[in-house]
Amino acid sequence: MFDIVSFQLFFITAIVICLTPGIDTLYILSRSISQGKSAGVYSVLGISSGTMVHTILAAIGLSALLKTSVLIFTIVKVVGAIYLLFLGIQMLFKKGSRLNNVKMNYIPPKKLFSQGVITNVTNPKVALFYISFIPQFIATDNVYGPLPFLILGIIFVFISTLWGVSISLFASKVTEKLRENTIVETILNKITGLIFIILGLSLFSTNKN
Repeated sequence: MFDIVSFQLFFITAIVICLTPGIDTLYILSRSISQGKSAGVYSVLGISSGTMVHTILAAIGLSALLKTSVLIFTIVKVVGAIYLLFLGIQMLFKKGSRLNNVKMNYIPPKKLFSQGVITNVTNPKVALFYISFIPQFIATDNVYGPLPFLILGIIFVFISTLWGVSISLFASKVTEKLRENTIVETILNKITGLIFIILGLSLFSTNKN
């Protein structure tokens, strides 16, 4: 249907890919561990929205530019890396605030959401994944244009969102008591910052192939 081939294989492969730890998974875990369930869930929603952006761009052929243009690829990679490094450094210098001022530790949902979107949209690996993986399950003589691509992309986003929310709830629950301690909270923030910095540096090493 809609020139989609081997849908069962796509579905199983999508699940396996979502279960494989990557930048998005580590980002969600970091937010959930350091700031709790709400931060984790809003981060998931932001990342899912960013993935939808990649889906739409790939469906209309714009993401293919990342595979042919070194300049565009480099710009996207550098922007994403710098942003993650910025978040990492910010978290490194953030102190625990449970006993002092709870509002200091509060990050508005809108900001958490936008950070998730930016982190995902500026990750060239996501775009390259979309333009190399999903086309494998679309007939070469496809007559539906971008529709099959959009369908498979939306299904993938749905699976990844469910997985992201699940690990967010689990991670936040496990570390809930730890975050109530100011010293432990500070340590968690620093660990989160280091993870973000590592993720940012990893983007610099991303290759086109």
